[in-house]
Amino acid sequence: MNDNEISRRRLLGTVGAAGATGLALGAAGGAAGYAAASADPAAALATVGSTAEPFHGEHQPGITTPMQSHGHLAAFDLAPGAGRREATALMRRWSATAARLMAGEPADDDTGVALDAGPSSLTITFGFGRTFFDRTGLTAQRPVQLDPLPAFSSDRLDPRRSEGDLWVQIGANDGLVAFHALRAVQKAAGGAARTRWQMTGFNRSPGVTARPMTSRNLMGQVDGTRNPKPSEPDFDRRVFVPAGGSGAGTAAQPAWTAGGSYAVVRRIRMLLDDWEKLSLKDQELVIGRRKSDGAPLTGGGETAELDLDRTGPDGSPVIPADAHARISAPEQNAGAAMLRRPFSYHDGMAADGAPDAGLLFVCWQADPLRGFVPVQRKLDRGDALSRFVRHETSGLFAVPGGAAEGEYVGRRLLEP
Repeated sequence: MNDNEISRRRLLGTVGAAGATGLALGAAGGAAGYAAASADPAAALATVGSTAEPFHGEHQPGITTPMQSHGHLAAFDLAPGAGRREATALMRRWSATAARLMAGEPADDDTGVALDAGPSSLTITFGFGRTFFDRTGLTAQRPVQLDPLPAFSSDRLDPRRSEGDLWVQIGANDGLVAFHALRAVQKAAGGAARTRWQMTGFNRSPGVTARPMTSRNLMGQVDGTRNPKPSEPDFDRRVFVPAGGSGAGTAAQPAWTAGGSYAVVRRIRMLLDDWEKLSLKDQELVIGRRKSDGAPLTGGGETAELDLDRTGPDGSPVIPADAHARISAPEQNAGAAMLRRPFSYHDGMAADGAPDAGLLFVCWQADPLRGFVPVQRKLDRGDALSRFVRHETSGLFAVPGGAAEGEYVGRRLLEP
């Protein structure tokens, strides 16, 4: 063990016992908690840095994990000539690297970027794209749920930054920890795979609000209010493939998909210059919710049910017929729902002089044919928000279930 590793482990050890409690206080304490943490560096690490997520388990990390403040999304293509054997070795290396980094330990041939930092709720999640099965000779194991997504009218897709053989999602509550993980994954790919595309995003940092709150997107809107909650009885059915690889109303899926999920990934540029020209009232009518607190225009708090039948004095719906909240509501889509877990992004200025900014949209579901696709089709036909967004990249990935101790992600597919 080298001096750098000893230093990092010693620092983790001094605050590890306080980690879980510190995080709760940080989230609830807001500005006061941050001020206290700033006066005590060990307390600052206790509230954010020392919190670790488990790598092994029934499901992969980074799906139900609370949204982190920093993220990277990356797709890889297997190198020419690489097949199932090389993919198997790669998933072994990636899984071992992820398990070490998520525990706060350095990677092999570590770059030193995250020395002295705790794991900071780091998660690393792996998925397989449609073409992965062709490259590895496993087309018989490819689920129908990986069929290409249909085209939508708001799509302006760049194929060079879409799809891919393999997909990696990285999230952490520290930017250096997230970047360190990205570099470790890229290095561990070795000669087996090459980066196809990579995107960087961010969210609100833990503890910056006076109380826990749903995050806002770059339009300033509270975003994620209607997300399925793990406490709901049908959460697992909506998000994860059940044992046996199929579910009610869902096309049969290969056995290796059990415990896994499907990630739809879209880089959605927000046309912020146009959006910001709207009055506050008009913005709220587009969304169907108050901007101040995310509550429906029909009243109540953020989590109040939408009263879709309520009309105003002129007889028109209080929540307009084309409002985003109305069209995307599960009750308007035969119960279709997905777990949205996005990052915002800002990549400077686009060629047209407007901000190249928006949402790295990631949604999770047990079957994208019953989750993302029907909802997006309906949004595509009449969502008022569509005038202010542009879908520029797209990807669909099968995300295997979690790895048990001593196993690697994807073993049930690659070694049936």
